[in-house]
Amino acid sequence: MELKANENKKVEIEVDGNKYDRYAIKTHFVQIGENFLDIIEKYVSPVYQEGDFISISEKIVSLCQERVVYKKDIKVSKLANFLSKFAMRTDAGVGVDSPYKMQFAINICGKLKVIYAAIASGITKLFGIRGTFYRIVGQEVSGLDGFYNKVFEDYGEFGIRIPEKTDEVCQEIYDKLGIKAMIVDANDLNVEIYGKSRELDEDIEFLRKVIKDNPAGQSKQLTPIILIRKK
Repeated sequence: MELKANENKKVEIEVDGNKYDRYAIKTHFVQIGENFLDIIEKYVSPVYQEGDFISISEKIVSLCQERVVYKKDIKVSKLANFLSKFAMRTDAGVGVDSPYKMQFAINICGKLKVIYAAIASGITKLFGIRGTFYRIVGQEVSGLDGFYNKVFEDYGEFGIRIPEKTDEVCQEIYDKLGIKAMIVDANDLNVEIYGKSRELDEDIEFLRKVIKDNPAGQSKQLTPIILIRKK
């Protein structure tokens, strides 16, 4: 397998005085209910070396865990339609400008909390502060992906929730395959680390820095895994 970066992405990055190569691992289009260990063993084990670690998109872990919510099961309320009209749109993925994601927020957090978050967000925007809504409603809402078919047609009819037990998932990958891993939610605006194996003893701030430019990309690359190797 040839190791390379995605188009318009750099292989090498320097973090804290050390240089690292980040190789994009191309996979098939992961489906709901697949086994994440089988995916890692098939695509990573043949190229993994001692000292490497991998970054895994939270999306494929969630798909393997069947952490999805379907449009057909979400009844969009008048409140969700109304509030979604005032939400800011970004290029990072679906936001609460989607009535479906806004309704998901209401279902998870309740009407009062969502209304409070929307009001607080509107006020803080006047002072140049962004992201207040998501800080209030929490990671379960901010991490919801899907509900749009701009990149993949299949994702138009369901949302992908954040994965569960992410530290345990990473530990199972190490215990069974000997591969150090972290699970991330990365886009071109931000990086969140959801979990990592105990053997990956680098701190969270370092792990964010090493993939801060989102080497996996967020389009049709089909590279949800990045292999990271110190030079």
